[in-house]
Amino acid sequence: MRHILVTHSRQVADRALLIIDRHPEWEANGLIDRQFVEEAAMLHDIGIIFCDAPKIHCRGAHKYIEHGYLGAELLRQEGLPKHALVAERHTGTGITIEQIVREELPIPERDYCPQSLEEKIICYADKFYSKSHLGEEVDINKIKYNIWKYGHEAFVRWQELVDLCGENL
Repeated sequence: MRHILVTHSRQVADRALLIIDRHPEWEANGLIDRQFVEEAAMLHDIGIIFCDAPKIHCRGAHKYIEHGYLGAELLRQEGLPKHALVAERHTGTGITIEQIVREELPIPERDYCPQSLEEKIICYADKFYSKSHLGEEVDINKIKYNIWKYGHEAFVRWQELVDLCGENL
């Protein structure tokens, strides 16, 4: 599990840093903290340790959809409230209160959509790497298909992330 978590997180961090490198104006204008992005990307999935996901060797008691808020709780306990927001808000293209209610998701009812530039970059970068297929980049068409399954509003949020990160997809 540790190997999977660290390998996946490193892939996400590297892509996030590459995106920042393509937008030097963000750092020049004080809009982004590069070190924070790397740290938060490395910690964004820490909540998987509490979840039952046998394919990635996780044997916890919670459902995988809970990993974001569970990781956020752990990071807050460790004095990392800003990192906790990344963990909480990176799942899919974000999860709305309406989606939680509509789908009866087993997570506290609050908005889990990425807000800050750092959160959005990490959320975006995360979609390109699977924990069950380490070392492989997820094909853009598969990403789009996976997101589309969650509806139009999720796909609109995805397109906003694509536009923000400036990659030609």
